[in-house]
Amino acid sequence: MQESRFAFGPFVLDPGAGTLLRNDDPVAVGYRGLKLLAALVERPGEILAKAELMDAAWPGTAVEEGNLTVQIAQLRKLLGPAADGGEWISTVPRVGYRFTGAIEQLAGAKRRTLPLPSKPSIAVLPFVNVSNDPEQESFADGLTEDLITDLSRSSGLFVIARNSAFAYKAKARDVREIARDLGVRYLLEGSARRAAGRVRINAQLVDAVSGEHLWAERFDRSLEDIFAVQDEVTGKIVEALLGRLRAPPPRNRPKNLEAYDLCVRARKLIDDSPQTAREAHLMLTRAVSLDPEYAEAYRWLAINHWTGWVHWGEPIEPNRSVALELARKAVAIDPHDAGCRWVLANLLAYERSFAEADAEFAKAIELDPNEADTWATLSDIAVLAGRVDEGLEHIRKAFRLNPLPASWYYLTLGQAQYAAGDYEAAVETLRRDETYRTSSRRFLAASLAQLGRLDEARAEVELFLVSNPHFSTRHWAETEPFRDGAALEHFVDGFRKAGLPE
Repeated sequence: MQESRFAFGPFVLDPGAGTLLRNDDPVAVGYRGLKLLAALVERPGEILAKAELMDAAWPGTAVEEGNLTVQIAQLRKLLGPAADGGEWISTVPRVGYRFTGAIEQLAGAKRRTLPLPSKPSIAVLPFVNVSNDPEQESFADGLTEDLITDLSRSSGLFVIARNSAFAYKAKARDVREIARDLGVRYLLEGSARRAAGRVRINAQLVDAVSGEHLWAERFDRSLEDIFAVQDEVTGKIVEALLGRLRAPPPRNRPKNLEAYDLCVRARKLIDDSPQTAREAHLMLTRAVSLDPEYAEAYRWLAINHWTGWVHWGEPIEPNRSVALELARKAVAIDPHDAGCRWVLANLLAYERSFAEADAEFAKAIELDPNEADTWATLSDIAVLAGRVDEGLEHIRKAFRLNPLPASWYYLTLGQAQYAAGDYEAAVETLRRDETYRTSSRRFLAASLAQLGRLDEARAEVELFLVSNPHFSTRHWAETEPFRDGAALEHFVDGFRKAGLPE
């Protein structure tokens, strides 16, 4: 069933697609704003209580009322005055808000369809935890993530990344619709139950075009056999889709399941905020102590240290040197893990060991051409090297493998658009709710400044400096892995125009 669109004045809102158009041009409105606007226009003329609106934009989350006030103010600014000079959204004092404009409900628009890749394409949907213990949720998630990693190492397959697959967690959606959204032909879905030292897994492979079930099997094994089961599932899927079994080099597996659980939980927390990053640090440190030969735990701990000094304003040392040491340790334990390779490559670029970094990136792609994070990270490094077109191509490839990515993909895309001189596109990207946070505001401010929108740029600088009070352009320029003087000067010029501290 197609979802409705709503037309009012020069605007068309498509809640299903998450877009707002003004005279057919996209309006850069954040996720929360779209949710609030959708709630209001779906019931024009009705008074919606503040609590109801907050639940629409922040479901299941306790937020202060001031957040709603800010979002409504931003919406009013974006929409501008109605035809009669009044406001589209009126305030009902002490109660809530009401949409006052005339609404025309339109037929739903067709969703954007991604073309199928030339090779067999698959997404692994989050396995359902069917145990009565919610603590086992991370086990089901870890199983899903490991299967994605194992399948993506097969160069004959096109595999959707974890972040996009998990966008469908706990959502009842038709498999054909999901496959269309992600641009794949095949879906793997299943369930997992872990109890009393046993694990039961049901898995099935579906052809979303024909609706045919290509393969299904149930595994009932000892918990200590879980990784052997993963290998078996991976092998059977590769054989079903490629007609032959081509086993890549074996992966390093954890010897301690508590360390495994801690790693699964921690890797979801690293990018959210400085607070969650510190929580992840404790989990990963514990995982390493429990299993000193677990490569993935070292890899994520390296990212955790790097994120701290690059994005969260923590001291460069010892975070920088510790991160590099941890990444080298991860690669030494498992030289066949593409994730460990691209993390080391990124850190080597920050050390300005560019030849070694390039070699590690190449090795990561050779090991796993489906690893979207490799392409996104390589985009960042290419842009700072002055290879802007190459950087844009890399981030586009990352988005195709990961159509619903983590927030830092948008930061990387916005940075590349700035480097290309496409400031309007950079502003639209960097104002998306997914990435509109501290570490991206410096690039948003620079883009606004280059467009001559200095008041907006300086407002963004103020917000950025709240969480980065010690930021200086000189220090940033000295620590970022630039290897092209013109690219460096372009970014510094934008920072200066925006009013970022020298």
